[in-house]
Amino acid sequence: MTQGPEGKLTSEELAERKMRFLFALRSRGVTDSRVLTAMEKVDRGLFVRGTFADRAYEDMPLPIACGQTISQPSVVGLMTQALQVNPRDTVLEVGTGSGYQAAILSQLARRVYTVDRYRRLTREAGELFRKLDLVNITTITADGSHGLPDQAPFDRILVTAAAEDPPGPLLEQLKPGGIMVVPVGQSDAVQALIKVTRTQSGFDYEELRPVRFVPLVEGLGSE
Repeated sequence: MTQGPEGKLTSEELAERKMRFLFALRSRGVTDSRVLTAMEKVDRGLFVRGTFADRAYEDMPLPIACGQTISQPSVVGLMTQALQVNPRDTVLEVGTGSGYQAAILSQLARRVYTVDRYRRLTREAGELFRKLDLVNITTITADGSHGLPDQAPFDRILVTAAAEDPPGPLLEQLKPGGIMVVPVGQSDAVQALIKVTRTQSGFDYEELRPVRFVPLVEGLGSE
């Protein structure tokens, strides 16, 4: 299959890459039909810029601005699946990054608040959300480790950076019956993806799989 002018993909080649993309998700355990539909609707290629744009449909993490990464699609899918988002839920995402994860959550939830410490990332993601008419996403530049007390409590919280322990302020902002998915562990070691469910009497913790994420850092970034 040939590429179009100036190295751009033909529509047939793009369709084939997207088909392989969805097959890879299923083969790695993303089986929830709502999550797969959301990931089919949201084109990862729009969230990967520059040198790595031609690798957007591969199941691998890729570098983005501010020293951050866009997570590999299968991990995005598995985290979203574990979150068990309902159509009426309000979701907090800590770590906007490229905006890809928030865009997928926007297909599943009533309202998504996404927070990042880097103003450049929230600005670029916000611009992309507006172009895609994703009107149920609110993008905020803030220290995500403190959550968003003014908007709490949340039905679901997704953290896309690793903390040494599930952050206390985020646990407090989770509704009873709510779910938080967060990578936990030292930044220089293998981390574990943890699913936290808030019960009437406390919190239940379930370890899902080993992962590797950038560390959750307090304060605002310099970019």
